Amino acid sequence: MAKLTNEELIEAFKELSIIELSDFVKLFEETFDVTAAAVAVAGPAGGGAGEAAEEEKDSFDVVLEAAGDKKIAVIKEVRALTSLGLKEAKDVVDSAPKAVLEGANKETAEKAKEALEAAGATVSLK
Repeated sequence: MAKLTNEELIEAFKELSIIELSDFVKLFEETFDVTAAAVAVAGPAGGGAGEAAEEEKDSFDVVLEAAGDKKIAVIKEVRALTSLGLKEAKDVVDSAPKAVLEGANKETAEKAKEALEAAGATVSLK
């Protein structure tokens, strides 16, 4: 097997959809027994605990809980949100509950939720 350069790897990753890349990361973590989670850093001691609880979450996962009666419309909306092909979008809808978008900002997550709900899906933000 030919050795790939870092640039070739990056170009290959650009070709993947978000879901395919997420699946790759999970497989990589399992294969090499590592985790891609950020390391938690201890915060300042003392009165900072009250402030931390008031901070607003800035990263959301849009989770498709159920497709509802209008499955075709939901599949079309999943395709529009994720740039997946028809089969991949259908697989996501069929395997609900499943994350459609991961790590989206609040505005993007809310727009995606509204669009999926308008198509007839049951959606949650996590």
